[in-house]
Amino acid sequence: MRRIAAALALALLAALAVGPPVQAAQPGFATKYERIQGAGGIQIGAVVLTPTGQGSGPFPLVVMPSSWGVPNLEYVGQGAKLAKSGFQVISYSSRGFWDSGGGIDIAGPPTVADVSKVIDWAALNTPADTNKVAAVGISYGAGTSLLASAEDPRIKVVGALSGWADLVRSIDPNDTVSLQAVAGLLALGNITGHPGPEMQSLQTKFLTGRYDDAVADAKLLSPVRSAQTVVGKINANKPAVFLANAFEDSIFPPTQYTDFFTALTVPKRLQFAHGDHATPEVPGAIGLPNETWDELVAWMRHYLSGADNGADTEEPVQLKSQAGTWRGYDSWAAVGQPRTSYLSKTGLQSSQATGWQRGIAAGLPTVADSGIALVSGALQGLLSIPTGVATPLIDRSFAGVWTGEVYPDRTLINGSPRLSFTATPSVKDTSLFAYLYDVNALGVGSLISHKPLTLRGATPGKAVPIDLRLEATSWEVPAGHHLTLVVDTVDPRYLGRSSVGSSVTFSSPANSPAYLSVPVAS
Repeated sequence: MRRIAAALALALLAALAVGPPVQAAQPGFATKYERIQGAGGIQIGAVVLTPTGQGSGPFPLVVMPSSWGVPNLEYVGQGAKLAKSGFQVISYSSRGFWDSGGGIDIAGPPTVADVSKVIDWAALNTPADTNKVAAVGISYGAGTSLLASAEDPRIKVVGALSGWADLVRSIDPNDTVSLQAVAGLLALGNITGHPGPEMQSLQTKFLTGRYDDAVADAKLLSPVRSAQTVVGKINANKPAVFLANAFEDSIFPPTQYTDFFTALTVPKRLQFAHGDHATPEVPGAIGLPNETWDELVAWMRHYLSGADNGADTEEPVQLKSQAGTWRGYDSWAAVGQPRTSYLSKTGLQSSQATGWQRGIAAGLPTVADSGIALVSGALQGLLSIPTGVATPLIDRSFAGVWTGEVYPDRTLINGSPRLSFTATPSVKDTSLFAYLYDVNALGVGSLISHKPLTLRGATPGKAVPIDLRLEATSWEVPAGHHLTLVVDTVDPRYLGRSSVGSSVTFSSPANSPAYLSVPVAS
């Protein structure tokens, strides 16, 4: 695998070199494949792109660790554009993958330390200005870049696209393993890399059905691998942090990024659009026109090169609705104001409704679900095809369904909806899945947001208060549509714990009325 990756890199570099001669006065770039010594002495396979025809430097340095399972060729298209415009670029395969040595340690300290080793190498072997460094990556490279900015004060800009700030919240949201995402990551890691001891232990437990043990291990590994844990160190180092993600990201969902963004006290940008994992940014990585990369490059030009391009004056939160409209806000708290509806036995209403109970059978699926990881969100983002459901076909024996009033005007839902209710399970372990739909007059619903939650070790027959924050969104509900809330107990995307033959009862006690709070932008 490592020889194949090196050969591919060399072939691409040769292709990039083909073309008419470049005059010395014209901006261009030179490419080279290098082996760089990483932390612990392992060898890292890197593509190095150096500006030509732009003087002798020094040039701001952009270090780009690759995504999970992707080689150093990932960013060569964007890297070529950056190098041609005056940035020294090093795109490398992350530790354990493709042509880089070592084992996959799931963004452990050695992987993070590799970023600093690449910067050290650049200082000695390229015309880079290592006092002006950007760490930029997608997915695994994004998480690595954030973590590296906590350890290396030379990093002045971070571009973290489709990444994570809290690893466990991403892959085990509310104690519900994101099954399709985890299985896909493990498979890709084994195909394209060399699992290290941590990954080997986790996947052995996962594949042998010891899910609780695997989750326990992941929770132990997560803190040192989560930027949320080291946000104080990031703030102390003062990099300018650019975060971008997709609303429907099925690996690293967006809400864990909003909490991290709010905790940052450095120059910061948060940019969300619809799509699945990495779909808003991948076209730009290969060099195609791309909104996210355009904004990130302007961010780098300002905070690395001092360009007076207005990147620091734009509103720090930028959200793109499913209708394609970008809107800016001063903070995450400002994106929408809560509008509360109360749950009755079957509907959503403006006044409190208490004293009701509604029971459903658990352990069997309904037609409502969150879609297929990496597919459904991509369809929404790229083709505006939502994850849909015919709400009249949802079996009320297996799901709670609450229908709201028709909106007389177009309404923008902006932010994270919140659901509060009381659940009484008949067994110790039960998974619940909440879905919020935009429903037209025919009863056809488009999924706006969702969230899983698993009750573990509950006392059968004892009421449990639930406070559930759904994933962030920016969704324009057309006039004449209404919202429908669905809560059931099975979703094929997740490793649920509901069992056939069990049940769960929803209720709204007088001291804690059930409600749905939806953030609405004015």
